[in-house]
Amino acid sequence: MKIIGFTTQQRLKTNSFLILLIFVLLTGCVRQGVYHSVKPGQTLYRISKTYDVDEAYLARINGIPNPTQLRVGTRIFIPGATRTRYVPPTVPGYGTKRSSTVSASRSTPAKPKPVRKPARVKISKKTPPKKVVKRTSTSARSRIVIKLQWPLRGKILRSFGERSQGGGGKGVEIAAREGSKVRAAAAGKVIYSGDGVQGFGHLMILQHENDVFTVYGFNSRNYVKQGQFVSQGERIASSGRPPSGGSGRLHFEVRVGKKAVDPILYLP
Repeated sequence: MKIIGFTTQQRLKTNSFLILLIFVLLTGCVRQGVYHSVKPGQTLYRISKTYDVDEAYLARINGIPNPTQLRVGTRIFIPGATRTRYVPPTVPGYGTKRSSTVSASRSTPAKPKPVRKPARVKISKKTPPKKVVKRTSTSARSRIVIKLQWPLRGKILRSFGERSQGGGGKGVEIAAREGSKVRAAAAGKVIYSGDGVQGFGHLMILQHENDVFTVYGFNSRNYVKQGQFVSQGERIASSGRPPSGGSGRLHFEVRVGKKAVDPILYLP
């Protein structure tokens, strides 16, 4: 009887050990991934696109409160990835030519060139030289900052700068049936979601990279709360009507910092 009891106890211990071993192996498979070190000019949005992982999910599992303020050198865990990948810099001012020039100048300092006296140029009094200043158009500058998608499709009822009863001319009003899906124009963080601003009904404001903000007004209902992160194209609200009356529509604004700009310059 003692020998049988000892054998049964030994089998229970063996089974427990096997179950624990299988659990450890499975847990190791689930946590498979790599760590990506953030380089200058890289954003969490571009990193998520390169590794094909949802941006909001990356921010949540890595404890990143604000993806628009990603520090250089931060190690981000990429679940499911088998190797690190090259992520091109998207923030203006960080390029391959610039970085290579800096590294070259530090390693091999250039020899000072002899100073030459500037040649004298005769200028005619009849035709004084004109200063040529190259200016980048507003549309070109705006497209460099960020690319947005339409929050919904519809006829433009009011253009930018055209005042309305609620919008004040700082955005556009897009016709839409009441209850239509309103989607995030870009990935970002919800910094306001409520009906406390008079004249806009349920209002939502998203903050994106490069100090860009988008505003969604006249909503009948908001689906995300303040502090949440959303992906580009994610449904965030349902369209409604202006509190002052009128047909169904969406009030949409784009702001760079505190300045309202024409949303059409940022949309495809």
